[in-house]
Amino acid sequence: MGRVPETRRQAVVKLLWIAIWMLYLGAPVDDLVHGGHGTPVVVLASLGLTGFVLAYLSLVFLRTNTEEQKRWVYWVLCALAALAALTSATLGKPWLVLFVYVSVACGAVLPPARSRWLIPAATGALALIGSFVDTQRDLFPALLIPCLLGGFAMVGIRQLVQTMRELREARETVAQLAATEERLRLARDLHDLLGHSLSLITLKSELAGRMLPDRPVDAAQQVADIEKVSRQALVDVREAVSGYRRPTLATELAGARTALAAAGIAADLPVELPPSAAAEDDTATPPALAPDTEGALAWALREAITNVIRHSGATRCVITLAERSDDGAGTVVLTVTDNGRGPAGGPGNGLSGLEERLLLAGGSLTTGPAAPTGFTLSASVPRRTPVVTVPPLA
Repeated sequence: MGRVPETRRQAVVKLLWIAIWMLYLGAPVDDLVHGGHGTPVVVLASLGLTGFVLAYLSLVFLRTNTEEQKRWVYWVLCALAALAALTSATLGKPWLVLFVYVSVACGAVLPPARSRWLIPAATGALALIGSFVDTQRDLFPALLIPCLLGGFAMVGIRQLVQTMRELREARETVAQLAATEERLRLARDLHDLLGHSLSLITLKSELAGRMLPDRPVDAAQQVADIEKVSRQALVDVREAVSGYRRPTLATELAGARTALAAAGIAADLPVELPPSAAAEDDTATPPALAPDTEGALAWALREAITNVIRHSGATRCVITLAERSDDGAGTVVLTVTDNGRGPAGGPGNGLSGLEERLLLAGGSLTTGPAAPTGFTLSASVPRRTPVVTVPPLA
């Protein structure tokens, strides 16, 4: 409605709907044929009726809901109203039906703020002229209701079409956002998974190369570890693509111990961990970590250890895991500190993706230099993932 059809099928469907309404023009056409008017009157009335139909079609068939075309729309509506008033006043009651088309056109192409006044105005003009030309009062009441209700019905239909169009656009936007979010999730997972695994494979490959040919047994052990890490990386990538990848703190701490040892970095790791929500022991004193919360901390640990091994040049790495309850809700804080040279530049993709993960879990990420040298990464998350409530639609 108010838009040019984009395909031939849309044009045919729209013309069929408009043609149904054209049946009301049977009364003026019959008056031209059997009304007993003279030839000049018939010719002029036929031209007026033809112009009225063309003007009406230009409003309901072409695009009329843009700001640039608003002025000519009002001029066409004025021409329709003038033709309806002139033909009805001079040719009689069969032509009063043209006011119904004027009312419908107002409802179809004008904003509701204006059509709510112009539709009753068109109905009032019909009542005024009809009181003079319809002496029998038989056609006059039958046109008032269609004129008034037809115009407001078009207002409602136009609002419904606009709402459906907005809902369709909103659905497309939601689909695009969901696809974008899935791509971001997959990019974060693959970056964290492959960065850690490939760093470990590189370290063990270098170790195996230095052990050959003097220590073939130790080199063979490193090659076996490389195979194990590669297979695990393949499994992790498949889980990440499927959306089921959710690491745990215990697994990542064990991997961090192995990776730091392979890199020749002394590691100080926590001995006890907060209980997981999936743990079988439900008698633990502290409340269990939610799966999303533990997963966010595990990803933070993996990214931090990867950065320590690849970029820091450190000889020692300290990992602490503490619970803070000063905010009343209970927060778990993971801190990774090394004595290396610190970051070479700004935050990369890994830290940016990690910050997004923590924000989704209701947490935060803090990075900065350590004293006297080195780098510190601190990730904090609530024990329970906050529940986001969506307000009801108005």
